[in-house]
Amino acid sequence: MSWGVDNLPYGVFSRQGQAPRVGVRYGDRVLDLAAALHDEVFAAPSLNPFMARGRSAWHDTRALLQEKLTTDLSVVESHLVPLDQVTMHLPFEVADYVDFYCSLDHASNIGRMFRPDSEPLLPNWRHLPVGYHGRAGTVVVSGTPISRPRGQVRAGVFGPSGKLDIEAELGFVVGTPTRLGTSAGAFEDHVFGVTLLNDWSARDIQAWEYVPLGPFLGKSFATSISPWVTPLEALPRVPGPPQDPEPLGYLRRRADWGLDIEVEVRINDEVVSRPPYSTMYWTPDQMLAHLTVNGASLRVGDLFASGTISGPRREERGSLIEITWNGTEPVKLSSGETRTFLEDGDTVTLRATAGDITLGEVSGTIV
Repeated sequence: MSWGVDNLPYGVFSRQGQAPRVGVRYGDRVLDLAAALHDEVFAAPSLNPFMARGRSAWHDTRALLQEKLTTDLSVVESHLVPLDQVTMHLPFEVADYVDFYCSLDHASNIGRMFRPDSEPLLPNWRHLPVGYHGRAGTVVVSGTPISRPRGQVRAGVFGPSGKLDIEAELGFVVGTPTRLGTSAGAFEDHVFGVTLLNDWSARDIQAWEYVPLGPFLGKSFATSISPWVTPLEALPRVPGPPQDPEPLGYLRRRADWGLDIEVEVRINDEVVSRPPYSTMYWTPDQMLAHLTVNGASLRVGDLFASGTISGPRREERGSLIEITWNGTEPVKLSSGETRTFLEDGDTVTLRATAGDITLGEVSGTIV
C-alpha cells in the first residue's frame, strides 16, 4: 500500500462544521491524531507546534503510529476518517520561503535558450546553490485556483501574462529553528519532511524585471504545495551526483541526501513530462548549509524548494519553457490542442513517488 505504514504523511484536515486539526494519511483515510494519541498539540490548525518539538519527537511519534496501525489497529480504528469526508488545508504556517536553482539540466537549458553564444552556466553555478527569497504569504494548498498574474511585460506594456508556466519542484519543510548568527547543524536535525511543490512562473513578467536583482513579481503571485508532508524517514536516499569542482568545506556532503523521487507533470490530466529528482546537482543538505552559512536564522515552518526538477531528456523537463523551448516547439495534447504556455482553464497536476512511497499530488487551475 503506497499510503501504508512506511509512508504516513502529515496534513491538516477538517470535517464539516469542525476546526482544522493535524492528521496522518493511512490508505484512503486520515487518522485524527489529537483523538488517537490524546495529544492536544495535534488539535492545532497547523503542523508548526508539533514540528517545533524536534527530531526525537518526530521519530518517536512515527514509531508509535506504525505500532498502533500494525499491531493495535482496533484502538485507533474509530479515529480514522474517510478522505471523502474531509477538507484538506495548508499543512503548516509558512514562515519564510526560499527557492533554489539546483538542476544542472534545467540551468543548462535556460542558459542555452537565452545565452546561445555563451557558456550555458554562469560562473558561480557550480560553486554554490543559487537561490532567491520568495513570498511566504502566497504559498497555497493544492486545489487553490491560480489567477493569471498581470504586470509589465516590456517597456510601456502592462497586462496579463501570456507566458504562464509551471515549475515542478520538491519543497523541504523546516521544523527546528536556529539562532540568528549561527548556521544549521545536521540536515535531519532541522528538516521535518518534504512536500510536492509547483512554483508558478510568469515568464514574460520575469524576463523584463529580473535584471539586476532576480525574480520578483513573475514568481511571487502563487506557489502551490501538496496538503501532505512526507517525513524524511520515509524517503529512500541515494548518493548525489558527482560535483566538479569540489565544493567549499561547508558545502561538502557528509551523508547521502540525494533522493530517488520520480515526478509526473500533467496538463488537463495528460502526462507531458516525468522529471527525475535523483539527477539534481545540488542536494537539499547543501541547500540548507548555504541558506544558513551567513548566519541567517531558521524558523519553524520555513520552506525551501529545489528549483525546477529536470533530467537530460526532453520528456524529463520540469517546466513548459523547457519542454516547448520558450514556445518554439509546442507540446501536442491528445485532444489535438497544442500548448506553448498555460491557457485559462488549464489544470496542472504534479504527482510523485519514491519507490513504493506516494508523495501525493499538487494541483491548480488557471482562472
